[in-house]
Amino acid sequence: MTRRPVQIAKVQIGGGAPVVVQSMTNTDTSDVQATVSQIHRLTDAGCEIVRVAVPNLEAVGALSEIKKRISIPLVADIHFDYRLALGAIEAGVDKLRLNPGNITDTGRITQVVQEAKAAGIPIRVGANSGSIAREFLDSRGHVTAAGMVKSVVNETHLLESLNFADIVVSVKGTDVPMTIDAYREIAKQVNYPLHVGITEAGGPWEGSIRSGVGLGILLAEGLGDTLRVSLTGDPIEEVRVAYEILRSLNLRTRGITYRICPTCGRTQIDLATIATRVQQGLLDVVEPLTIALIGCVVNGIGEVQEADIGVVGGHANGTIYVRGEIVKRVVPEQNLAEEIVATSREFLEKSRKSL
Repeated sequence: MTRRPVQIAKVQIGGGAPVVVQSMTNTDTSDVQATVSQIHRLTDAGCEIVRVAVPNLEAVGALSEIKKRISIPLVADIHFDYRLALGAIEAGVDKLRLNPGNITDTGRITQVVQEAKAAGIPIRVGANSGSIAREFLDSRGHVTAAGMVKSVVNETHLLESLNFADIVVSVKGTDVPMTIDAYREIAKQVNYPLHVGITEAGGPWEGSIRSGVGLGILLAEGLGDTLRVSLTGDPIEEVRVAYEILRSLNLRTRGITYRICPTCGRTQIDLATIATRVQQGLLDVVEPLTIALIGCVVNGIGEVQEADIGVVGGHANGTIYVRGEIVKRVVPEQNLAEEIVATSREFLEKSRKSL
C-alpha cells in the first residue's frame, strides 16, 4: 500500500517514492568539522538523509552551521529535553526525531509540534524497544510489539489533534521477530510513511545479518519507505549494507551488484582475492552495474549472459565477457582483477556517452 508522502527538504518519503537510505553520524555533533566531514563521506556513499544526535545545547548551537555545509537533509535526534527540539527547529533542521518513551509531557510536546508546524518541519515518532515508557510494557515489565505500537499510535493521535500530519513512524526493536510483528501492526493502524530498522543490531558482521533478515522480510512485504541499518562502527558501512539489501530485492539500483560464486573443487583461480581486488577497485562506482565473477564453466556461462561484465575462470586464467560476449580470452590470473576493473570502467564510460 502506498503511504502518505512526507517531504524532508528535497527528499520525499512515501507516496510511491523509492525507499530512502538514511544513516546517523557518530561524531560529537558540537564538533562541526568532524560532523560535516563524516556527513560528506556518507553522502558520497549514497546516504540520502542524515541524522545527528542532539544531547545538549552545544550540539544545538552547531546545527545551523552543519546544515549550511551539507547537501542532504539534516535530522535532529532529540531525547528527554523538549527545549533541544525547539532549538533545533530554530536552527533550521529539516526533520525532528522524537521518542514517545522519553518526552511524555503533553504540554511540552504540544509546544514542539506547534513550532515544527509553523516551520514546516516533519516529525518522526520513533519508538525503540530500549526506551518504552512503563505504561506500555506488559504485566511482567517486558517490551512487546503491541506496546511499541500503542506508544507510537498514542503519540500520532496527539499530533493529529494539533492538526499536524507531516509524520513518519518507526517501531524499532532489537528482537527481529518482534520488530517484524510491530511493523506489520503499525502498518494497519496508520498510513504514515514507515522508517524501518533493527535497532542495536550489532557490529558489521552480525548486525548486517540481523538487519538483512528483518528488513528483507519487511521490505519484501512492502513495508518500509525509508531505512537505517544500525551498525556499530563507521556509519559508511550502514549505507553500503542498506543498498545491498535494497538491491537484493530490486528496490534500488545504485552501484554494483556482484554475483560471485562460492567456489568449489572445480575452481582453479584464487577467486576470493580477485573479487576483493575488483570490489576495492570499483568502490567509487555509483551507476547501476552487474558484475559476475564465476570460478568455472558450470554456472559461469549462464551467469555472464545476465551480467554487464563477467568472468569465467579457467586453469590459472579467465575469460572476460561484456553483456555475454567475449572481449578478452585467457587472461592470466594475476592480471584478471585489473582487467575486470578496466573493462568495467570502459563499459561505464561508453554508457555515459550514449546517454
